[in-house]
Amino acid sequence: MLYNDPKTFREDMLKGYVAAYPDYVVEVPGGVARATKMAEGKIAVINGGGSGHYPAFCGIIGDGFMDATVVGNVFTSPSTEDVLGVAHSVDQGTGIFIVGGNYAGDKMNFNMARDRLVEEGVDCRTFYITDDVASAKPEEIEKRRGNVGTFMVFKAAGAAAAAGVSFDELVRITEKANDRTRTMSMGFRGCTLPGGDEPLFHVPQGKMEVGQGIHGEPGVGEADLASAAEVAELLVERVLAEAPADDSKRIAVILDGLGSTKYEELFVVWGTVRQLLEDKGYTLVEPLVGEYVTSLDMEGIALAVEFLDDELETYWSAPCDTASFRKGESSMAAGERKVYAQLSEQVDTFEQGSEASDKAADYIVDAFARMQAAIAAAEEDLAKIDGVAGDGDHGRGMVKGSTFAAEAARDARSRGAAAGSVLKEAGRAWAAKAGGTSGVLWGSALEAAGAVVGDQAEGYDATVAAEAVKAAYEKMLSLGGAHRGDKTMLDALIPFGEALEAAAGEGKSLEEAWAAAAEVAQKAAEDTANMVPKVGRARPAAERSLGTPDAGAISMALCIRTVLPE
Repeated sequence: MLYNDPKTFREDMLKGYVAAYPDYVVEVPGGVARATKMAEGKIAVINGGGSGHYPAFCGIIGDGFMDATVVGNVFTSPSTEDVLGVAHSVDQGTGIFIVGGNYAGDKMNFNMARDRLVEEGVDCRTFYITDDVASAKPEEIEKRRGNVGTFMVFKAAGAAAAAGVSFDELVRITEKANDRTRTMSMGFRGCTLPGGDEPLFHVPQGKMEVGQGIHGEPGVGEADLASAAEVAELLVERVLAEAPADDSKRIAVILDGLGSTKYEELFVVWGTVRQLLEDKGYTLVEPLVGEYVTSLDMEGIALAVEFLDDELETYWSAPCDTASFRKGESSMAAGERKVYAQLSEQVDTFEQGSEASDKAADYIVDAFARMQAAIAAAEEDLAKIDGVAGDGDHGRGMVKGSTFAAEAARDARSRGAAAGSVLKEAGRAWAAKAGGTSGVLWGSALEAAGAVVGDQAEGYDATVAAEAVKAAYEKMLSLGGAHRGDKTMLDALIPFGEALEAAAGEGKSLEEAWAAAAEVAQKAAEDTANMVPKVGRARPAAERSLGTPDAGAISMALCIRTVLPE
């Protein structure tokens, strides 16, 4: 894979993308937006997610489709601040609709941004797509993730907004498109992250992955490698198994290559797919064969269908004009270019802290520096652990988060911040710049801990530390929806907090209590190897993770240990 620096792949990609299509897109804080003004009164429709999926998600900005895209790091949710930056760039007072895939990090960050926009007086709503039939049973459809069918749901939402429907109607149409869209995928070779030496997962010789995701996740199972016709039969069988009761026998269809599957191979499969669908009485409405939702260089194939009614067919066939996808005639070329205001950064000032808080702040800055170094050294190992059942990006995400947090802590302290404010600034930077599920959870937890620590205390002991840790994990519990036993970082943090509280009750010093509790956290993190994930991207491949600890729990225990200097 070509790149300059893996750490700036997203930024370098966006710079080149905007340079390639200046008539369509401009870069804005957090992502990209349409270069032309929207029609007066139109609701702005935003999608978003991690980069690595082109032409989804940022390639479909323009008339009749998306108005802007929030762009995260590769396979990583954008941060709340990124979402707000993009939303503000296209807000024209008529409402903002944020649509994404059903992934924990996207939901947390998009919902937090939505709530802040609502507080500002903006009519903002969110919706999450659940088209992937392999990722959960029909009775648990709310747990399904977004896959290639997101393209179809985005198209319905974009076309409906362009037609000038009301916000309630826009939500209804999007919900209907999602309810009637299904995707099934097969994988033949895993994708490799920029700077990575190995694919995120390896497909055994003579096998294929059944139902892999679009973020480098392995499939939910393996099957013997089959012929193109047999693959086509499997894909068709799975998507048609959930045809709605009022099936009109008219469907939109996408046969998608996931990054490295050649068009000639897709055409071989398509010949059988089309024949099978027509033999079952279906009329194919403007079908698509090619790359529409990719996963870097993954070799695989996916079939998405949207069971149309008259309304959805109108929106599927409606004209659109974007850098990567066009239908019919559009007014994009003649549109008036929008002028985007530059956002100025505010520099916070801090009140003078107590002597004890200033001393603690210096210690905290040093602790973040130690965490950054420890996580950087463990990046490769964390990626390997995460790649067993997840998308393999945990190491890189933690490096980004800890680096930004350490820089923010150091900067805040240089401007006079005391202990609580240093923790808060570090948390805000982690959440805003690292993105992803762990980014928003770590960031929010650090802010919650900072509120307990404060800037004016006359001293800090194990009791205060235990209260701060409890505030941190309670914030994670409220935000993420995960619980103890779900195989997440909480399975290390909660036992650590409980052990710290118990040690404080025994009258141990902060250093003694922390050291003893850190051993508990390490053991708890290792014990997650005996658990199966119940939430997050690893959940669909849960059984594969047995025997491997949770990457988030391992990195949490590592950070806890490095708080104490050797």
